Amino acid sequence: MIISTFSFACMNLIVKYLSEINTHQIVFFRSVSSLIITTTFLWSYKISFFGNNKKILVLRGLVGVTSMTCFFMSIKYLPIGTAVSLRYLAPIFAGIFAVFFLKEKIKLIQWLLFIVAFLGVFVIKGVDSQVHSFGLILVLIAAVFSGLVYIIIGKIGKQEHPVVVVNYFMFIATIVGGVLAIFNWRNPVGIEWVLLASLGVFGFFGQVNMTKAFQMAPTSQIAPMKYLEVIFSLLFGVFIFGEIYTFWSLLGISLIIGVLILNILLKSKNDKRVKLKM
Repeated sequence: MIISTFSFACMNLIVKYLSEINTHQIVFFRSVSSLIITTTFLWSYKISFFGNNKKILVLRGLVGVTSMTCFFMSIKYLPIGTAVSLRYLAPIFAGIFAVFFLKEKIKLIQWLLFIVAFLGVFVIKGVDSQVHSFGLILVLIAAVFSGLVYIIIGKIGKQEHPVVVVNYFMFIATIVGGVLAIFNWRNPVGIEWVLLASLGVFGFFGQVNMTKAFQMAPTSQIAPMKYLEVIFSLLFGVFIFGEIYTFWSLLGISLIIGVLILNILLKSKNDKRVKLKM
């Protein structure tokens, strides 16, 4: 999980470094390099590229590319650590969507935790005047759509091979990013080619190691470690880009991440109780 979160943080670092390149162009390169990997995997293991439920797979791809594009855009306006921590509001939005779309129930304590998380957003923006409003809107939109991704993947369940789901996402993101990038295309120079190509490698490497981590250890032990990405990204921002985090920014980030970790632990505890009853 440490390797996974570090890989994702490296991807965020590169996106920040390439801020002069159009976001859609970054989405294109991030997606096409991962698409090559996923396509090769499916072809090697003779797994169908098309899946069983094409409509929901396409929907997952469209929702995913919207989230990714908004997040990459937000990194250009916000400190990396702030952007990453706000994007992690996605599980909260997913929980809210699950109430309406999947008829799931959320306990009162979880609702209270959600309120505290959004209080963290208010602290980051309402008190810290250095936070860019447009960047904040972009990352919140990214979190909302990322929450929808969780719901859609939950609907897909085990009907599709995981790599097929990722392949659809990368294929659609490549098309959308490529078409929109045409209007503001700038040919990369020197090291930029390497950095753009490495986006997909870091993304895929992070995804694979995260999957392995969840397969090897209990979710309650591994899931909270996902938020190491915030720490890595924050440190990159401070030492590489000279970003400054005020007391209020750090307090808001701590509230959000603390709430999400508590929510994971509560959910894990509830799952154990259900298993014991069974």
